[in-house]
Amino acid sequence: MSRIHSTAIVDQQAQLDDSVEVGAYTVIGPHVKIGAGTKVGPHVVIEGHTTIGCDNQIFQFASLGAAPQDKKFAGEPTRLEIGDRNTIREFCTFNLGTVQDAGVTRIGNDNWIMAYVHIAHDCQLANNIILANNATLAGHVHLGDWVFLGGFSTVHQFCHIGAHAMTAFTAAVSQDVPPFVTAAGNRAVPAGINSEGLKRRGFTPEQIAAIKRAYKLVYRAGLSLDDAKAALVQEEGKSPEAAAHIRLLREFLESSSRGIIR
Repeated sequence: MSRIHSTAIVDQQAQLDDSVEVGAYTVIGPHVKIGAGTKVGPHVVIEGHTTIGCDNQIFQFASLGAAPQDKKFAGEPTRLEIGDRNTIREFCTFNLGTVQDAGVTRIGNDNWIMAYVHIAHDCQLANNIILANNATLAGHVHLGDWVFLGGFSTVHQFCHIGAHAMTAFTAAVSQDVPPFVTAAGNRAVPAGINSEGLKRRGFTPEQIAAIKRAYKLVYRAGLSLDDAKAALVQEEGKSPEAAAHIRLLREFLESSSRGIIR
C-alpha cells in the first residue's frame, strides 16, 4: 500500500525514501529530499532546495523551504537542511537561506518545535532545542545545543544564543545570550542561570555551583567584560569539574559580535 495519500502532489523529481509517509493535500516540490521514517502530515508545503533527514514528524499546515522574507532574494538556489528526529508542529514556517550568508538555513537533530514558530533565512539551530509556541527567529540567528525559548519569544537578527540558555515567556532578545543564562523581559535582561534545566540534563551540583559563580563574575561582580573574561580563566583552574562549561561561557563572550545582554 502506498504511503503517499492519493490527494498529495509530489513532484516526480522529489527524492523520498520508500518509508516516508505523506498526508492528504500535501505539496512537495522537485528539489526536495526526505529520509527514511519521516512522516509528513496533511496540508503541508515543502518546496525549494530542502533536505529533510530521518524519523522527523511534520504536522499539518507547516511551510518548509519557502523563499526568504528578504527583498534582496533573487531566486538563488539556496537551501534548507533539517536533520533527524525533529518534531515540527502546526503552522511552522522555515525559510531558505540567502547568498548574503552561508546560503543555508539549518536545523539539527532531536529538536522540538511547537506551533507557529518562524525560523527565518540563514538561521543555524543545533540539537535538542525546544521552541515553544510562536517563538520567532529573525534572519541569521544562531541557537546552541539545548536552548529553550519560551512562548512568544522574539530574537533579533544576527543574535546568538548559547548552549543551555533559555528565554522566559515573551522575552525580546536584541543581543547575544551567553550559555546557561536565562533571559527575561522586553528588552531581555539576564535573570540567573537555567539551573533546573541543567539538573534535568545530568549536571552535578558541583558543576551547577561553578556555573553560578561564573555567572556572578559576569553579571554581579561589577567587573568590565574584559575583566570578567580574565576572571573566568582563573575560575576554570579553580573548578576542574566544570572547567569545560566555564570555558564554553568564556569563549562565547570572546566571540560575541553584537554584545551580550547585561
